[in-house]
Amino acid sequence: MPISLSKGQKVDLTKGNPGLKSIMVGLGWDVNAFDSGADFDLDAAAFMLGANGRCPTEKEFIFYGNLEHSSGSIKHMGDNLTGEGEGDDEEIHVDLSKIPPNVEKVAFTVTIYEAEARRQNFGQVSNSYIRILDQTTGAELIRYDLGEDFSIETAIVVGELYRHNGEWKFNAIGSGFQGGLAALCGHYGIEVA
Repeated sequence: MPISLSKGQKVDLTKGNPGLKSIMVGLGWDVNAFDSGADFDLDAAAFMLGANGRCPTEKEFIFYGNLEHSSGSIKHMGDNLTGEGEGDDEEIHVDLSKIPPNVEKVAFTVTIYEAEARRQNFGQVSNSYIRILDQTTGAELIRYDLGEDFSIETAIVVGELYRHNGEWKFNAIGSGFQGGLAALCGHYGIEVA
């Protein structure tokens, strides 16, 4: 049975699941029933962070424009342009054993593509969640439902995987940003054109 987290809660991932190596991070959402005149395109991303909380280079920013890290540790399974249908809208596969030693944290985020131009924000999105599955068994280990705490934000840091005493833990963050992907990139030390 998965552990259901609330905002700010931290949980051991590998300690209670010895031998866990490959996980699938699934992110999902629904768009509320109203018409803003444009489709909602939400994008999941992973920022691989060093001890200073920033990406060492832009290669550690995994998103629809850079689907896989050179180490093979993090692989984005592709962009879902509409969020239609049930289940996970976007998936990121993580091989914990291949994450480079200089990466201490992996932050998972969701942003709204062209939010400003389309006049969209997370107040118009519901049922957002992140879940972590053991890729070998398919068992859901952790689930965090974000709730309806957002209004004008266009980017959310959903959660973080982080190293602690040689084990991997997960932290349910759920913090919103204005300024979309550019704001997140700035926060994590990635320069945006």
